[in-house]
Order: sequence, then C-alpha cells, then structure tokens
Amino acid sequence: MTTKKRGVLIVNLGSPDKASLMAVRRFLKQFLSDPRVVNLPRFLWWGILNLLILPFRPFKSVKAYREVWTEAGSPLIVFTESLVAKVSQYYQKKPLINVKMAMSYGKPSLNSALRQFKQEQVEQLIIIPLYPQYSSTTTASVFDAVTLELQKWRNIPELSFISDYHQNPVYIKAISDSIQKAWQQKPKNKLLLMSFHGLPEQLTKWGDPYFDQCHISAKLIAKSLGLKPKQWKIVFQSRFGRAKWLQPYCIETLMELPEQGFKAIDIICPGFAVDCLETLEEINMTNQSLFLSAGGDDYCYIPALNETQGNVDLMVDLIESRSV
Repeated sequence: MTTKKRGVLIVNLGSPDKASLMAVRRFLKQFLSDPRVVNLPRFLWWGILNLLILPFRPFKSVKAYREVWTEAGSPLIVFTESLVAKVSQYYQKKPLINVKMAMSYGKPSLNSALRQFKQEQVEQLIIIPLYPQYSSTTTASVFDAVTLELQKWRNIPELSFISDYHQNPVYIKAISDSIQKAWQQKPKNKLLLMSFHGLPEQLTKWGDPYFDQCHISAKLIAKSLGLKPKQWKIVFQSRFGRAKWLQPYCIETLMELPEQGFKAIDIICPGFAVDCLETLEEINMTNQSLFLSAGGDDYCYIPALNETQGNVDLMVDLIESRSV
C-alpha cells in the first residue's frame, strides 16, 4: 500500500471547445504551432501555417467537426472525461490518489491540471498520455509540456511518465475483447483492417518507433484473435500534405480491396484510445463512403475503447504499475 500522495494525469490531444470557425481556427493554430507536430524550420512553417493553412483549412475542418459534434460537446472530450471519471471513481476510496484529465491543446490545459496538483502537494506524478504507441509528435509533446511546467517548481514530485503501452497485455486484451464483442453482435467479415494514424515517413528514419510499435500491436491483436495473415491488414490514415507518409495508406487500400475480393470488411483504430474526429468522421463516414463507392458491400467500424470497462482496467493497470 502506497503512502505517497499521488496525482494521476491522463492526457489526450484535445479538441476545439466549440464547433465554430473561430474555435477551430484557434485550436488548429495551437496544435500546428507545436514544433513536435510539424518538423519544419520555424520561419518556413510560420508562413505556410499563417498564409496558406489557417485562412482556408478551418472551413473544411469545422464542417467535419459539426458532423460528429454532440449535445455534450466534442466526442474526444466527452469520452475522455467519462473515462477519467470512471478511473477516478475506482480510486475514490483511496484518498492519496487523485486522477485528473488534461489536453495538450485546448482545455483543460496541461499547465492548469499540473498546477492543481502542485497546490495539492502531490509527492508522485503519474502521467499517462492516451497514445498506446509512442510518437515524437504526440507522446513527446506531452513530455515537453510537463517538464517545461515542472521546471518552474521548487519542489519537484517524483515523476513517472508512461511513454507507451503498445504491447501491454491488458491493452491487447481490451482491444481483442472489443472486436470479439462486435463479432458476437454481427458476424465477422472477411477482412479486419487495423487503421493507425499516419505520420511522415521521415520520422521513422529519424528514430521514431511509432511505425514498429503499430505493427507489434497489430500482430499481437491478430494473434489474440487467432487470425491468419490473410484475415487482417494494417493501414495508416489521416495523411496531410505532400510528403511521403507511412504506408499502406488507408484510403488507397479501401479503394483497392473490392477489386481484390474483399467486399465486406471490419475496421478498427487501435491507436485511438477514444473516438474522435479521425475515427467518427474520417473512418466511419468519409472512408466508409469511399469503400462502398469502390464496390464494397459491407463496412463495419468497431468503436474505440472509450469509457468501457476494458479501458478503465487498462488505466488502472498502468497506474498500479508505476505506483510506489
């Protein structure tokens, strides 16, 4: 039993606070200004961002956000809040453990959450970025923000930073159980597509382990499900810009599958802890339409773990593995 006062911070990417043009532009500016997200010289990227992207991109993005927006707000925020609330409820009888939520971009901010922990005089900080696979564009960005804030503190608590959980048995089981549950409700299709968020290919050459970790996760999930090599495939989505990104590309693969005899597919996004714009609008709306227009007959999107018990169990496992 721990005797240290622990603060647990579960961090997700973030979202605009409203489905409005102004809110989306503000969010995109903060997100795309992070040097971890865009690896270009700052002077060059400043011009591209402010003169070519921000004047036009928000118009397209706000339409996408409005497609998935709920009465409670952004799905990413709503699902993350619900997940954190359930994890917090699990620890409610343990007064030395306090669980909070933060976003890398938007609200509630990382800095504000950390400063609350400072006021509470926590002795150990456990940071859980909600990214199963490590990437310098996401996980490292969280680390940068956390350490930048802690540099201002006189009394630094013990810090435990969870860089990834891509092969954590509880994570693999949670994803596999989610797929099995979907197949119980509707018989499985001929092919299971596992779609991960794409990244510029150059990052892998620079040492980013994301590509390899995605493949490890996919193989472990397929093994857990007892799938043969021809029954599953990995793809990468959300490509942006002209640079070469991780392949195979999701859209191109979906357009080719019907001609290859795969007219009925299941698709899941194991790299997304909760459903968001990229899963609900891109995968389950836009990409589904493309697949069906290419000759597909059945397209079944399997939701992210969201606030399910499997995801709660995973968070608890990660917390307990770092507790002292």
